[in-house]
Amino acid sequence: MAGRTGRTLADSFTSDTALATLTELDLRFAQSRRRAASRRAREPKSPPGRRTARSVGLAAALFVATAAFAGVQIPAEASPPPSMHAGAKRPFAGPRCPVPSRFRAAFTAASRRTGLPLSLLVAVAYEESRMDPAARSAAGAQGLLQLMPETARALEADPFVPAANVLAGARYLRRLLGRFGRLDLALAAYNAGPTAVANEGGAPTLQTLTYVAKVEARAAALSGCI
Repeated sequence: MAGRTGRTLADSFTSDTALATLTELDLRFAQSRRRAASRRAREPKSPPGRRTARSVGLAAALFVATAAFAGVQIPAEASPPPSMHAGAKRPFAGPRCPVPSRFRAAFTAASRRTGLPLSLLVAVAYEESRMDPAARSAAGAQGLLQLMPETARALEADPFVPAANVLAGARYLRRLLGRFGRLDLALAAYNAGPTAVANEGGAPTLQTLTYVAKVEARAAALSGCI
């Protein structure tokens, strides 16, 4: 959808815009980071080696729980896999993704444009909004993929228009994946903010760790859906 400047949603997602969006979201998550820091300050200090071992153990547990999804390869946004090109025949007929018919075109288009698996986008939408286009969180996130207002404005996207919401959310998740290089970290950043994840080296809270595990588990269960 074109904004006042005449740019389309896809055109508006420049590198500068992406960086601005990350900064704006970091401001939104500042309160969450302060609460996490306060909790850490009250916890007994552990020797560095013990803390490292605990972090590695936690990461290993999450990896085992979501191993079925670990092999999914995410192609570059500009180069979606051949099976995703318009008109291409699918190599197999997988199960149908549980997407309401009125939203199917939006999810299919976002998957094609970003190269993210349809199953992953569907899993994120269910965890974020339970597939409710009118959903609004206590923090102000809106729509199917729960865009923050700042993100929606940066992308010139109406968060309550399903096609715009899903494409913008998919593009933002794709950018996070490019930044962190791992799906679990990208999902954690989508939930808790990129700075919090960068500072902690992973999910900053149990809530975020649970969010990541749920999304990955659902995506694994829907892997290959069409």
